[in-house]
Amino acid sequence: MAESYASAVIPAPVDRVWQWFGDFAGLAEWHPAVTALELEGGSPTEVGVVRRLWLGDGARVRERLTAFDSVGRSYCYEMLEGPFQVRSYRAIVRLAPVTATGATFAEWSARYDTEAEQEAELDRIFVTEVFAPGLAGLARFYTDE
Repeated sequence: MAESYASAVIPAPVDRVWQWFGDFAGLAEWHPAVTALELEGGSPTEVGVVRRLWLGDGARVRERLTAFDSVGRSYCYEMLEGPFQVRSYRAIVRLAPVTATGATFAEWSARYDTEAEQEAELDRIFVTEVFAPGLAGLARFYTDE
């Protein structure tokens, strides 16, 4: 099983960051690669709700929320459909306070099955084209204040 991981420090209190990051339906508001998002029924905190994403390159992705923890500031989701050659894709996003500075530590990771020869390229794509730009897009909300 392959794993991809990215993290960032966001210069804002964790509760403020969670307002955006914790919204399963809000990804298009802060992720530069997502041009539109639609929920297929349900609410953004309801386990089982499916979101449909449209990416800037024309690709479409469907993801289902599998766990939501507002107290722990995390949620998990699985990819149902997408342009990537993966199976059993499971991701988690998580926030924690940086107590020394009042900032937020954000993590985004995924585990998935793929062919061995595709692992390095998929890791590069998920880290540099999905997770890191998303975290940077979220951080821009707070650095432009």
